[in-house]
Amino acid sequence: MKNTLKELKPFIILWLTQSFSALGSAMTGFALVIWVYQGSGSALTTALLTICSYAPYILLSIFAGAISDRWNKKTIMLVCDSFAALCTVFVFVLLKTESLQVWHLYILNALNGLMNTIQQPASDVAVTLLTPEKYYQKTSGMRSFSNSLVTILTPVLATAVVAFAGIMAVIAFDLLTFLAAFLSLLFLIHLPEPCPLSAGKEVESVKILQTAKDGIDYLGANKEILWLMLFLAAINFVASVYEAALPAMILSKESEKVLGAVNTCVGIATLVGSVMVTFFPAPKNRVRVICNCLLFSMSTENFLLAFGKSPVVWCIGAILGWLFIPFMNANMDVIFRTKIPTKMQGRVYSVRNTLQFFTIPLGYFCGGLLVDQVFEPFMETMPQDSILTALFGSGKGAGAAFLFFVAGIAGVAVCLIFRRIKYIKEG
Repeated sequence: MKNTLKELKPFIILWLTQSFSALGSAMTGFALVIWVYQGSGSALTTALLTICSYAPYILLSIFAGAISDRWNKKTIMLVCDSFAALCTVFVFVLLKTESLQVWHLYILNALNGLMNTIQQPASDVAVTLLTPEKYYQKTSGMRSFSNSLVTILTPVLATAVVAFAGIMAVIAFDLLTFLAAFLSLLFLIHLPEPCPLSAGKEVESVKILQTAKDGIDYLGANKEILWLMLFLAAINFVASVYEAALPAMILSKESEKVLGAVNTCVGIATLVGSVMVTFFPAPKNRVRVICNCLLFSMSTENFLLAFGKSPVVWCIGAILGWLFIPFMNANMDVIFRTKIPTKMQGRVYSVRNTLQFFTIPLGYFCGGLLVDQVFEPFMETMPQDSILTALFGSGKGAGAAFLFFVAGIAGVAVCLIFRRIKYIKEG
């Protein structure tokens, strides 16, 4: 145990401080989502917050790996974190002067998304550089554990702080957590740099377009990894529709406390799953675990949210839907870290970010648009004695519940179709 802690000490310092910073950022994001929805009452207006965050991430990620592989990882992380903190300060000032508008948040989210585009591959490679290969599954479980803890604590702490001290206190806490993470990374973490990009070439001479092409070529030659990314892209679309509809349904029918309770249950489920996967032995077939976990998730939560008439049922759905997601994430993470050479990971992860995540803003946009313009107006036309009203309820929020039913069917179909594809089936 002592030897394990010694070998993982740099990773643990980075993990704890970055997780602390992530909690502060998540609390600010949660508070601002509620602020936007309560002011607009529109699912699409709220969803656009996430769309603006992901748009630059998707458009530019394919080139970000080249930057990550060329530049110092620690410097990239420090600069990007600092820029994100400046954006948070700007929100603080706008709130203080009572001049904050939704479009301000759209622009700031887009700028933060741009920084995250550059930072994410550097951060992924940093974890690889700090972690001995024998601990990959354990550290993946630890990262999933901290993400789960953030999910649990975010709605509870954000709601409590807003209630007692206001949204300004949430932002101040966010800045405090940034400072802790920044100083720890600056003074306590040493990141060794991997080998040059390719034999016979200096890092500085390698063209960004060429290194981006290297990531694409690698995936073209490794079909199992490519198809897993495409599988996750399809799942991310369905999951993003769910994420866009969730605040609309719950805040329409209940309060932000219920939304916080459902999000807390998500965190509890992933926390339990993270603890389980940290101590479970490695499976014989990681690809099969990924497929089965996603199928279980898609076939439970969406339907319980669709048909459930009470917060208790929604919370049960959240627990079932997210319990095995850490198993999926851990096994996907191990596959990528063991099969992709370290010196290629920045470029491949960047292509992954474009291929696997481009469906997220599409899903948020479609989810918000479908709730506002299709499903809610449609359910308003349904008589009280209709089958759809009996299944999904009436009033505002019923359309979002109907959309969860459609998303559930789509999610199950995606899992069943992709698991029959040769490179996934034989993985």
